[in-house]
Amino acid sequence: MTSQRRFLVVHTDTATGEEFPIERAALDEFGADMVATNARDEDGLIEATRDADALLVNHSLITRRVIENLRCCQVIVRKGVGYDVVDVAAATERGVLVCTLPDIWTDEVANHALALLMACNRRILALDRSLRSGGWRSYKQVRIGQLRDEVLGIVGYGRIGSALARRAVPLGMEIIAYDPYLPQPPPRESGVRMLATLEELLDSSDFVSLHCPLTDETRHLISEPQLRRMKPTSYIVNTARGPIIHQAALTAALREGWIAGAGLDVFEQEPPDPSDPLLALENVVLAPHNGFYSDPSVGRMHLRAAEEVIETLSGRWPRGLLNVELRTQPRGRSAALAPSPA
Repeated sequence: MTSQRRFLVVHTDTATGEEFPIERAALDEFGADMVATNARDEDGLIEATRDADALLVNHSLITRRVIENLRCCQVIVRKGVGYDVVDVAAATERGVLVCTLPDIWTDEVANHALALLMACNRRILALDRSLRSGGWRSYKQVRIGQLRDEVLGIVGYGRIGSALARRAVPLGMEIIAYDPYLPQPPPRESGVRMLATLEELLDSSDFVSLHCPLTDETRHLISEPQLRRMKPTSYIVNTARGPIIHQAALTAALREGWIAGAGLDVFEQEPPDPSDPLLALENVVLAPHNGFYSDPSVGRMHLRAAEEVIETLSGRWPRGLLNVELRTQPRGRSAALAPSPA
């Protein structure tokens, strides 16, 4: 008599799985064991994941070589919106589904982007520092706009970009956006005007907010030429991915007054080096890549990640599938799973 073995799910970026009880409980009920690894180098990840039926990934780099050593993996779930840590092309070649959680914290990131924008506009941190050092309305003001009738340029008009627009319209801001991959323009009643080029958006905006994924095309999308196009009174906000902005160029822009300031939740190196000159500048508002966070969103993330694994291992299509071209392949329990003796 034989019985089919339980599925194996490997969670990367952690020493133990105890901090993920939601995933563990859901997967156990389904019939899968979850093990965890804190391996971060390629060889360690290969050793830890080679027999996995599914991977749950936070920040570990799932490279082509890691993917090519997967023996029976059906799905890689990136527990977030971005997918730059996974070689999607290599996974597609191997028939491995790659999923993200694209709608899991839309509100949180849109709120965070708006908070950074308003902190820049109202000079909140500078006023706080002045008051704490004994000042009272003594801070030498630079331009503070009222937001009404000012122009917000949104780069990447997907879920989060459009959610930010919906928050900014009631403030009386004029909303423009640039997204060459948008399948159709937003409805007229949204109050958003789509532009044909990034350059036109940069020329026109009082605030620029970035909401595009990190790809080869968007890496250093904002560098010295783009920053020099912006108004000297304008601000840039980044809650997407750090390398979308050339950080050395941004530091120069903030130091030399090409732009008025920035609000950053993400950096080219995370965490940033304590000696990074960007950290010493007073015209930038900084946050530690926590724009996604809220207590409810984290619970939703853990459950949705487990559900994507369960859907895939059950032979169904997961909701957040990236490599949709694999839909032409049949779904089912992996042929690599041989029954084991009872």
